[in-house]
Amino acid sequence: MQPGQPALTHYLRYRHWYEAGAVVLYALITGFVNIGANITELRHTHLPYLPWEPYVWEYSSAVVVLASLPAIVLFDHRLPISWSTCRINMARHFIATIVFSFYKVGATILLRKLAYSTTGSHYDPNIVPSGFGYDYLPNARQYLGILALIYCYRFILSQLQGEAHTFTAPDVGPPVDSLEKPQRFMVRKLGKEFLIAANEIEWLEAQGNYVNLRVRGRAYPLRSTMTAVQALLDPEKFVRVHRSHIVNLDYLLEIEPLDTGDARLKLRDGTLVGCSRTYRDALRGRLA
Repeated sequence: MQPGQPALTHYLRYRHWYEAGAVVLYALITGFVNIGANITELRHTHLPYLPWEPYVWEYSSAVVVLASLPAIVLFDHRLPISWSTCRINMARHFIATIVFSFYKVGATILLRKLAYSTTGSHYDPNIVPSGFGYDYLPNARQYLGILALIYCYRFILSQLQGEAHTFTAPDVGPPVDSLEKPQRFMVRKLGKEFLIAANEIEWLEAQGNYVNLRVRGRAYPLRSTMTAVQALLDPEKFVRVHRSHIVNLDYLLEIEPLDTGDARLKLRDGTLVGCSRTYRDALRGRLA
């Protein structure tokens, strides 16, 4: 096992919790810093304010942005920016900056009004300069900055984790592997390339726009769909057991029926994989 793999495996297992924690922590820290700057400016200009107001101004905006992150990630998943779709999807993301700005201005004002109403006060939007015309450029930069961070994070994670690829037809000469039923997949990791045998894949799981190839406790994402990957694999060994799972029968140890009609599959290394009732009978037939 390569150095750092246990830590990376642990992180990938709980990555959504780590990601959520990092985002919230970043919002808390930057909000606290901005609050300090706002208080300094208010004191310098001798503008009247209540002690809690800068906190409401700053963290209302932070909460609105945090709430929009799942939508931004989902929108980018469906319309990713790549060389082939750069122009059209950049235009779509430009339109998204306008939508994001309207949403942020409106939701922030609403949240501040609610916060002020709990203290019996009235929030006047003119207290803090706001509005679509005033806020569009900062909000557009924030949207694009979030998008840039998402792509940087994905790139770093893919380099550490390693991303799988299928072989393509060479410009000259025959292919080194079957393009219809490849025996190996190529993995690029930290600038290096290595091969994993298709028969060594223990199971596969769908995750967003990727299919994770599970090999000896590691997950190598392959940008594809489950249906497309299943067509590449040996049907005598690999069986679909769930809309999101495929297992290699060579690594299947036992099947545990559940009261719901589904089943729980246990692999040789102790990994548990869900099997839905839709595929359970077909799996038993294959094993029989």
